[in-house]
Amino acid sequence: MTYRGRFAPSPTGPLHYGSLVSALASWLDARAHRGAWLVRVEDIDGPRTVPGAVEDILATLARFGMLADETPVWQSQRTARYEQALEQLKSTGLVYPCGCTRKEIADSLLHAHARNTTLAYPGTCRAGLNGKPARAWRLRVPDGDAAVISFEDRWQGEQTQNLATEVGDFVLKRADGQWAYQLAVVVDDADAGITHIVRGADLIDSTARQIYLQRCLGVRTPHYLHVPVVTNEHGEKLSKQNGATALDTDKPLEALSAAARHLGLDLPGEAHTTLDSFYAAATAAWAKRMGMNF
Repeated sequence: MTYRGRFAPSPTGPLHYGSLVSALASWLDARAHRGAWLVRVEDIDGPRTVPGAVEDILATLARFGMLADETPVWQSQRTARYEQALEQLKSTGLVYPCGCTRKEIADSLLHAHARNTTLAYPGTCRAGLNGKPARAWRLRVPDGDAAVISFEDRWQGEQTQNLATEVGDFVLKRADGQWAYQLAVVVDDADAGITHIVRGADLIDSTARQIYLQRCLGVRTPHYLHVPVVTNEHGEKLSKQNGATALDTDKPLEALSAAARHLGLDLPGEAHTTLDSFYAAATAAWAKRMGMNF
């Protein structure tokens, strides 16, 4: 199997330190496997996309020495493929229209919490809309043992989630017409032939849903690795929403060295002199940490 990995930034602002950690981990894993490293721009959520952010992110990656092995892909140009996938699922009866508003869903979850029962979507529209207009499309998850999805994460270890009790039927197309992350990422990874996904641990909760959706669409499940996220002084994930600042492109080695330390990589002093020496040492250190022959 030829290794194909990817980094998938959202253009909601410039690249920051937290994003750099994920980019570096995915880049090192691809190089340690002597595979391909791709970049996918996840701009499917139009209202959150910041003008000029895509160009800034790609320029920053280049300044830091991380160039994609193939032409970057934009999710906003792939909506026809998401529609095809949804139609495929409709033909099998696995999806249904949902007329619930956000308030109705929030109220049902609040009542569930008060009763100390599951906080999953209760399947209100499974049997029909009951006169409500269709707003979104949901994927029907199985019940019983079939709802339990387990996978081995290369960093976090064995992971298990019960989709029926912890998630419920989840949205593939939103009420505002935007495609949901879960559908877009599964279709994109399958079409690109992605074999290994390396990303932040904040996304590990989505993995069981994506594996189930992969099975429904009949596509291969990649290998997963979720690295620890970078947090701020309040213990919150470092993100553009809580004030993460843009990377200083004049000091790439300084930021890369910090990212390597966050990933637990012990690098010799000479690794911090040039980008070439850094990546050579960091790739070898990553391979050693992952128990790979390199």
